[in-house]
Parts: sequence; C-alpha cells; structure tokens
Amino acid sequence: MLLDQKVVAIIGGGPGGLMLARLLQLKGVKVHVYERDAHPGIRQQGATLDLHEESGLKALQAAGLMSAFTGHYRPGAGKMRVADKNLKFFIDDHATGQGYTEIRPEIDRGPLRDILIESLQPGTIIWDSHFQSMKRMQNDAQNMGKWAINFKNGQTAIADLVIAADGANSKVRQYLTDLQPVYSDITMVEGNIYNAAAHAPKLWQLTKGGKLFMLEDEKSLILTAKGDGTLTFYTGSKEKADWVANSQIDFDNQHSVFDWFKIAYAGWDPRLHELFQSEVKYIPRPMYHYAKNQQWDTAADLTLLGDAAHRMPPYAGEGVNMALLDALMLSKALLTENCNTLKEAISEYESEMLQRADVYTEMSLQNTRMLHKPGAISYMLQLLNEETS
Repeated sequence: MLLDQKVVAIIGGGPGGLMLARLLQLKGVKVHVYERDAHPGIRQQGATLDLHEESGLKALQAAGLMSAFTGHYRPGAGKMRVADKNLKFFIDDHATGQGYTEIRPEIDRGPLRDILIESLQPGTIIWDSHFQSMKRMQNDAQNMGKWAINFKNGQTAIADLVIAADGANSKVRQYLTDLQPVYSDITMVEGNIYNAAAHAPKLWQLTKGGKLFMLEDEKSLILTAKGDGTLTFYTGSKEKADWVANSQIDFDNQHSVFDWFKIAYAGWDPRLHELFQSEVKYIPRPMYHYAKNQQWDTAADLTLLGDAAHRMPPYAGEGVNMALLDALMLSKALLTENCNTLKEAISEYESEMLQRADVYTEMSLQNTRMLHKPGAISYMLQLLNEETS
C-alpha cells in the first residue's frame, strides 16, 4: 500500500477532512486531523445539509456510517416553501406532500460532524491546532523531505502527506497553487436565531421545520429551521467586492445590521423584522469561486479537497456533497494497488476532482445569477420541477 509506514496530516476538521480520516483509518492508515477549534462544541455548525445519493450518501455508505446517519437525519427538513417579498407562496411542499425528504435526506451540520468525529479512533483529532505555516524538512536526516507543520499554539507536527481540508479560506492551499478565487458579485449575510420559537415565532412557524426561500428585487432571503430550534438565515444581494469593508455596517451590532436591512430590503414583509429582535451574531460572506480549468503541478506529498480545492457559492447545495465525495475518491486513489507512486495516485484524484468541480461550479454560478435577477421565482420553479421529475 502506498501509505505503508507513512503519516497523513489532514488540516481541517470539517465533513470532508473527517470523512477522509475515517476512510483511511478503516484501512489501517496512520492519520491525524488538525482542527483549529478548541473543542467540538465551541461554535455553531452551520445550517441543514441535503445529502445526495451520488456523492454525500455514497461516501457515508463507503464509510459504514449509514445507520448512524439514519438515526440523525431529519424527515421533513427538505420541504421547501418559495415566496416573493410579500410572502405570497408559489411552492409549498407542506401543502403538496412533496419535497426532498426521500430524494435528498437532510441532516444538520452539527450532528453530521458528530457522527464523523465519533467514528474516528480516540486521539485522531488534535484540537486547538490553528494552522500557521509548514515547510519541507531539509536538515533532519530522519525526517528528510517530510512536512513540518507549525500551529499557532506553538506545536509542530511531522507528516509525509498533507491534505488541505481547511475550507474556503484555506491557508494550506498556497503551498500548492497561487490561483486566486473570483468574486461572484453576491454577498450573503448569515445569522442564527436560537430558540426561534420564542425569539422569532412568526418566522419559525413560516418555515414549518423546513426551508423558506424568498426571491424578489434581485435579492434573496433563505430561512432554514434546524433540529435544535435554531433558525438560520442568509440574505443574498448584489454588492461590490469591497462592500463589507466599506459599508460602515457594524456586523457585531444588531441595530446596525437592521438599519441596513430596512433599506436594502425595503418593502419586504415586516414579519422579517423578527430576524433582528434578539441578539444575533451576523457574518458577512462575500461569495467567491475558483475559475474553471484550474491547473497546478501535482505534488507527491500535498493535495486539496472540498472548498480548499473548489470554492463556490452555495446555491446548488453541492459544497458538503463535493467535499464528502472528494474524500471518497481521494481515499480510493491513495489506497489503490494500481498506482506505483503517491504522485501518480494524487494526479489521478486531482484530474477527476477538478473536472467534476468545473461542472458543479458552473451549476452553482448559474443558480447564483438567476436567483438574483428578475424572474427568479420562475427560474426556481423550473429548477425544482426538473430535480423532482
């Protein structure tokens, strides 16, 4: 096996990195995951995810985790309502009994991460390991050519192979390629309302435990109900790339963000003001993507997966699915008997991964454009009809 007597370091403890660790451990590979979080529960773990049969679910099956997934997925969470800014509904899966519950089962990001963490051997994840830098060792005869990985806590790890799974703002990616992401013309503002039944009761009822998409005025607003009672929301609007820095909005101040919202979303249903009635941390997220046809020189000791490899806007729901499938395909490449060297195996993985990423990036960009143009609801209706037919 190509990884015999080798140590693999995965930088980033998101779904993709954890899945890769699980798949490698099943075959006896020595692997550690280095995660910047101090402990698993230190921060909120995003919104609800729909997993696809050909990608996310396929990886879970290969990892032997489908029974654990079945115990945590949320029937009904995939049901969707689509409305205009006045909350006139054009799609209501709750009324029709349709939705993605069976086609693309939903699970909250936190429970999915917990499933993956619990599947790993004790001590696999090294918490409080915020990546700082790394270099190939030259002056140590025992570790010549291996990576020395430095973390902000002062610790150093040694590895034969490094996997960058550290997300859209990857700090490891620069050691493989200097290709930069491109702004997608849309910036999202994310917020989480805890105990939404009490703090945003009207909106909590409107989501009905699923998702609410509001589209009009070349803007979007997405509400997602989570199993723990949290309501996650995302605005989406056309802004300049430097908008966050120059907007003079204090995203740590709910009143400042609310003042912006009342102007940007003027004329939208006033029930949306519930989004700003409780203390919420707002996170601005400019949407970037990597251009098609990325190329770099394959390395024998470093590669990328997930958003670190193919960052894209979230409007196709492919991010976590791509990361999980990357983990599956990379594990197969590294564990194969058909390649003579790690470089050959990584090259095969990167070739397939980048071609696949081009397809889904274009899909995501198409949805991003169309959902923020006139006629967005008609496009959404067409999209959903195609996906459920």
